[in-house]
Amino acid sequence: MRSFLLAATTALAGFVSSPALADEKPLVVLELFTSQGCSNCPPADALVAELSARDDVLPLALHVDYWDYIGWADSFAQPEYTARQKGYARAAGHGSIYTPQMVIGGVDHVVGFKPMKVAGLLQAHGEKPADVEIEAEIVDGQFRIICKMVETGAQIGRMNVDLVTYIPQATVKIRTGENAGETITYANIVTGWERLGVWSGEEAFAVMAPTSTGARHAVIVQEEGPGPVLAAFRLR
Repeated sequence: MRSFLLAATTALAGFVSSPALADEKPLVVLELFTSQGCSNCPPADALVAELSARDDVLPLALHVDYWDYIGWADSFAQPEYTARQKGYARAAGHGSIYTPQMVIGGVDHVVGFKPMKVAGLLQAHGEKPADVEIEAEIVDGQFRIICKMVETGAQIGRMNVDLVTYIPQATVKIRTGENAGETITYANIVTGWERLGVWSGEEAFAVMAPTSTGARHAVIVQEEGPGPVLAAFRLR
């Protein structure tokens, strides 16, 4: 595992922004579709853990359920995340889904553990200006979220505004299946993906959303499809 982490760290060495500039750059969303029952997934899981320290990337681990039958039921898996991965496959014209698979910015797919390719895509997406501005504050124990188009009158189409809930870290001792005997620490594990609304972009979008104790949250604005991620915002 150490060699995998070294490769990932080396590949991502160029994708390190100054802390002073981190808030000025778009937040790049990386979704990892993974499973505790997949022997090829631990290096990708470790890469997500490495990336979780970045200020300019939002790595999210979505655990799928279609490997549960081979001997170990993933404790984080939800069928909704399998459905989301299938939605990406349909949008891209792909006939199959795999683990591990990363989707960057809602459009670029990386199957397997390929840190050099991931680094290049993160760099490319990080250089693109965001199309949407997201603001948030806590009011009466809830998030008040406002989304605005950066360019007034821009025509993008229908956009989904989603609230993602995730836990920063959890360690699992896997007893059976392909990873039997392994103890793996997972990062940024998605526990909820809620649709706050569908937005046309013609006017500002405003909504209240609940907070969750012990979890972290992010807002993602994405073209329907699922299509490109237009903006993301960590809720502090």
